[in-house]
Amino acid sequence: MTVNEMLGYRLLSIGSFSITAGVIIFWILIAVFAKVSVKLVSRLLDRPVKRGKMDKGNAYAILSILKYLIWVVAITISLQAGGLNLGIVFAGSAALLVGLGFGIQQIFNDLMSGIILLFEGNLKVGDVIQLENDTVGEVRQMGLRTSRIKTRDNVVMIVPNSKFVSDRIINWSSEQVSTRFHVDVGVAYGADIGQVQSLLLGMASRHPRVEHLPEPFVRFKDFGSSSLDFQLFFWTTEIFTVENIKSDLRFEIDREFRANGVQIPFPQRDVHIVGQVQT
Repeated sequence: MTVNEMLGYRLLSIGSFSITAGVIIFWILIAVFAKVSVKLVSRLLDRPVKRGKMDKGNAYAILSILKYLIWVVAITISLQAGGLNLGIVFAGSAALLVGLGFGIQQIFNDLMSGIILLFEGNLKVGDVIQLENDTVGEVRQMGLRTSRIKTRDNVVMIVPNSKFVSDRIINWSSEQVSTRFHVDVGVAYGADIGQVQSLLLGMASRHPRVEHLPEPFVRFKDFGSSSLDFQLFFWTTEIFTVENIKSDLRFEIDREFRANGVQIPFPQRDVHIVGQVQT
């Protein structure tokens, strides 16, 4: 048996579609070529990222799109190599595809949302985001249908991409290095408000993870029912762990206020009881 006869030997035949030894070898070569192409594209995108000429998130988005395109083309060529006419297949299964479409609308919505996210670049790997349910997490992986985010509790959530498009999402990492946060505190009436302001600013300036520029500042928020209400504003780049920074400042506020005789009041209510005099 010659080499051509061996390569053309039919192992399986269904209508016009046939699998031969040559087709299997061709499939293997196509798969290897696709895999090598993806790795080559990944290395080419790594160079501008390392040089600082391209954002890491943008590079990941481009790589994801090109990876899917390469594999779609590879699978299409592989099927056509076996003699399968994709045009006839799609035409013959149009009714079936319409029926399936009603059942997979959400999946299709997630896929289209993933493509929109990858092209727009509003959401990138490494961004710290806040979902509508106030869950805060870091984007670890973005796919065409779903994305993975890691929460502050070290839990990995798989979120459909349609959530990022249709819901209101806060991107704490978007277009800025540091973000402003605040801590609320109330002091008793009669306290020296100048001293309170000085103590609060001193605590913020001493914290190692609070930015010095812009400088922290104190806002006299209101005359409350039981206290004078203040807000300590500060900037930080540690967005993912900012709740820990707020906790540190609250510990320090309680400690400093106690040491300097500044009281944090608790709500007080006067209750008047009116009784009936029985005769």
